[in-house]
Amino acid sequence: MLKPSIVIIETISNIIRPETLAVRLTANIIARHLLLTLLGNNGPSIRHKLPTVLIAAQIFLLILGAAAAAAIIQSHVFAILRNLYSRKVN
Repeated sequence: MLKPSIVIIETISNIIRPETLAVRLTANIIARHLLLTLLGNNGPSIRHKLPTVLIAAQIFLLILGAAAAAAIIQSHVFAILRNLYSRKVN
């Protein structure tokens, strides 16, 4: 009795999987930029010592983004997601 619904669910899952992979990769790529923007927009509204913490966090994120480690992490995440997708399809 459940077989037809399971077939439909699995078919939809296999159709949607490439799009979900693309969304996850895109979110991973733009997360640093979004974090920098959010930290930068909160600066003027904060008083006392917290702006120096925000500036330090932004500098750290910029250094991390410029470093080769960020590219290595991105490629590692892409490889993991691609392998997960390949295992599910096959």
